[in-house]
Amino acid sequence: MRRYGKHTDEDDIRVRPDRRGSRPRTHRRPAHEDAVEGMVTTVDRGRLTCRVGDRAVVAVKARELGRKGVVVGDRVALVGDLSGDRDALARIVRVERRRSALRRTADDDDPYERVVVANADQLAIVTALADPPPRPRLIDRCLVGAYDAGLEPLLILTKADLASAGAMVKTYAPLGIRHVVTTGLHEEEEGEPDEATRRVIASVRELLVGRTTVLVGHSGVGKTTLVNGLVPERRRATGRVNEVTGRGRHTTTSALALPLSDEEGEPEGWVIDTPGVRSFGLHHVNPSRVIHAFPDLEPGTEGCPRACGHDEPDCALDAWVAAGHADPRRLESLRRLLATRERHEGD
Repeated sequence: MRRYGKHTDEDDIRVRPDRRGSRPRTHRRPAHEDAVEGMVTTVDRGRLTCRVGDRAVVAVKARELGRKGVVVGDRVALVGDLSGDRDALARIVRVERRRSALRRTADDDDPYERVVVANADQLAIVTALADPPPRPRLIDRCLVGAYDAGLEPLLILTKADLASAGAMVKTYAPLGIRHVVTTGLHEEEEGEPDEATRRVIASVRELLVGRTTVLVGHSGVGKTTLVNGLVPERRRATGRVNEVTGRGRHTTTSALALPLSDEEGEPEGWVIDTPGVRSFGLHHVNPSRVIHAFPDLEPGTEGCPRACGHDEPDCALDAWVAAGHADPRRLESLRRLLATRERHEGD
């Protein structure tokens, strides 16, 4: 082995060249003062489509963002090729602070929290009154997620031509949630909505103008047909309900933000369509905050003992409901949610 003395000749030492160049490493990040603001409208396998002005720009995350997640609804800063041309690719160099974030887990036993949509201000829960039958527990879970994220909930009840909406409206009326009942959403052979559907869509549209609204619901409730009517220039595939299982077939595979435009084509709101869900996990929600999703019950907790779990013999909610201040089914929903959370914590 060759050894070098204390006074070696530097010319005698071979230095392997650095293929990456000799630029010194630094922790300073570029400021990107020339970055242009955009909004993420969909994410697909590492490619993010962003709305920049009136253009759709495809981008990737810059390396300096590291593992920071970017989701639909995020406001971002972009550099690079912003032309929107085919094969053009920009870079997202900054993600602005989120005003809100709708989160969910796959189920209550899943610790992995997923941000579904960022910067929304309204959550529209779409549920059919029949075919498939309504799932009040799922509605309650979505309400918990909405209140936890700071979103205003909206209940859209579809297929009222197949079943009455009276019971559902009565159940959720004490919550003060805005709701709209639709008598049927049907598309003609050419994919255009019929006259009755157009009237229904107009009534729904009034509740969405000026807002960024996320639509959630399990498959087969008519969510995508509703989106197709609200944003006819971006029609999405629709599916049928399985006659054996009563479940819908997934036709939306990724979240997609669509501009709600006026007659002149100017955006006056956003609609975010999401894949159909069969569960809405609440592992990320502290059980003590679940009661906030039941504002008709919350005043009754003033008489509860300290640290009451709201399912104990001396819980004041029993007397509150017995006095007629709230629907007993609402207390049942609350306790079923809390029981689900407690089973997880005890595992």
